[in-house]
Amino acid sequence: MTIPQLLVHDRRDNVGVVVVEDLAAGTDMLAVVTEDNSDFRIAARQATPIGHKIALKDLAVGDTVIKYGEDIGKVVAPIAKGEHVHTHNLKTKRW
Repeated sequence: MTIPQLLVHDRRDNVGVVVVEDLAAGTDMLAVVTEDNSDFRIAARQATPIGHKIALKDLAVGDTVIKYGEDIGKVVAPIAKGEHVHTHNLKTKRW
């Protein structure tokens, strides 16, 4: 079996978490959904550090980001499927 590069915990999630070091732009990632042990493939648009998020679909400004089945913030800059999701395009809703 191939080792996954991306984990998605809940079917409702719209981001996954990179679980390998040195993920390069253009990598055709194996993503595993831990909720039901299903998998799919998605291409990384940018190099993304381990532990950081990748968008599973296109996200528009104002969209809610869901990770681990929970609302973790809102999109503040457009994010394309496969792009790195971090503080440059995601902000908490608390402040």
